[in-house]
Amino acid sequence: MICLFLALFISGCDDSTPTQQGFAGLGQESNDFAQVIPGKVFFFPADHGAHPDFRIEWWYVTANLKDADGHDYGVQWTLFRSAMRPAADIRGWENGNLWLGHAGLTTHTQQFYAQRQARGGVGQAGVTVAPFTAWIDNWSMQGEPTSNVTVQAQGENFSYQLSLTSDRPLVLQGNEGLSRKSARGQASYYYSQPFFQAQGRVNVNGKSVEVSGTAWLDREWSSQPLAADQHGWDWFSLHLQDGQQLMVFRLRQADGHNYLSGNWIQANGQTDSLAGDEIELKPLDESVVAGRKIPTRWSLSLPGRGLHVEVAAINPNAWMDVGTPYWEGPVRVSGSETGIGYLEMTGY
Repeated sequence: MICLFLALFISGCDDSTPTQQGFAGLGQESNDFAQVIPGKVFFFPADHGAHPDFRIEWWYVTANLKDADGHDYGVQWTLFRSAMRPAADIRGWENGNLWLGHAGLTTHTQQFYAQRQARGGVGQAGVTVAPFTAWIDNWSMQGEPTSNVTVQAQGENFSYQLSLTSDRPLVLQGNEGLSRKSARGQASYYYSQPFFQAQGRVNVNGKSVEVSGTAWLDREWSSQPLAADQHGWDWFSLHLQDGQQLMVFRLRQADGHNYLSGNWIQANGQTDSLAGDEIELKPLDESVVAGRKIPTRWSLSLPGRGLHVEVAAINPNAWMDVGTPYWEGPVRVSGSETGIGYLEMTGY
């Protein structure tokens, strides 16, 4: 039996890894790899590509879509790279990078998902900068990640092909692109393109429909993004009706305390980082999903900004039953602001 693939990325097949070294082993110490430090200057297009000196990174797209009849769809496309050892980026089968792809499609009543795994160095998966292409098997994201990309993937009984465009700038998350994940210093480099407009087609159970909506691209890389006692996260990316965007995450710690952080993104792309004491986030309702109690309706407030909303899953059963299972799906926002977005929850 194959062990959890994300844990395999970091630490091999030790069953104790997820709890002793953070969720999926992401809290394991990483002194032999490059470290996230303040003061990084981002360079594009180079930073759209891989960062082989760091242990783990991902290219991640979510989209909130509707068809002509007003039916909702959620789409997820993710590519992970993880190095099993330093200096892993060499040609051929001795390459020490592992690649993992996740694709999801959510409707009101159904959740579709697929996973792909690949070894680096042999052409099965990777990322090129000029032209930009991220791929694993026959799934791909290609184009220009700031302003114009196409995304496509397929799995059992579903597929999607989307074009994403934006005329607004990328957003550096956290403090000028350095996103703290704990009070002890764990962090990632993190930027987003939250202003994508999406159009294309989704195919569900043999039926193809045209869709349009909004999309969000995230890019992160790190060598130790979590602390060893952090066993999961709740991550929100929200498109508000007034054109502003909000990213908030909560990292759950073994002592019962949470680490909160976020960014308020204005319609013109300017950002304000949010400290933990500016964010009030708590579950309101749970759903039983895959035998687990999952919080699928939340209260989210930023009292200093007058924001008081509820965030509710469009489909509470949006479970990604992949190697390391997690909840991921589209949400609606109601209250002092309305909107749509995506929610990811791990470690439940």
